[in-house]
Amino acid sequence: MTMRDLIPWNKNQQLTTGEAYDPFLTFHREMNRLFDDVFRGFGSVGRPGSPLIEGQFGWPRIELSETDKAVTISAELPGLSEKDVQVEIANGVLSIRGEKKAEHDNGGRYSERYYGSFERRIPLDGVQEDKAEANFRNGVLTVSLPKTEQASQGVKRIAINTSN
Repeated sequence: MTMRDLIPWNKNQQLTTGEAYDPFLTFHREMNRLFDDVFRGFGSVGRPGSPLIEGQFGWPRIELSETDKAVTISAELPGLSEKDVQVEIANGVLSIRGEKKAEHDNGGRYSERYYGSFERRIPLDGVQEDKAEANFRNGVLTVSLPKTEQASQGVKRIAINTSN
């Protein structure tokens, strides 16, 4: 079953109801066609062997937290192990990449699960790249990077004025 099977028309078909011309329906069809054309080059999500839309829709989801002393990035990677993930940092950019492999052949079943390669790049500034630590537990990757001394000293507080 494809996504096209779930909608009552596609580019080459009209609605089967034989309704009269409706400008809003025509607008709706044209918008669907436009989005189909734009996203056609990104691959198909949900089929084994097809690439994930890398970074386009933000997979894997991340959470970034910052304290005075460190920056911590957590990424949700359900169904993966630490062997499936590669973490690198170079020139102020943290890269999280890997691949989620299909557990079995889809065999004509419908699946909304994501399979394929992924990569997420997070630019970082003022961290000690050589002291980065990564932990993987229960499908969550956590990367901790201590801040440089200059990064913590370079912060200036800005007073907020109220105007009445």
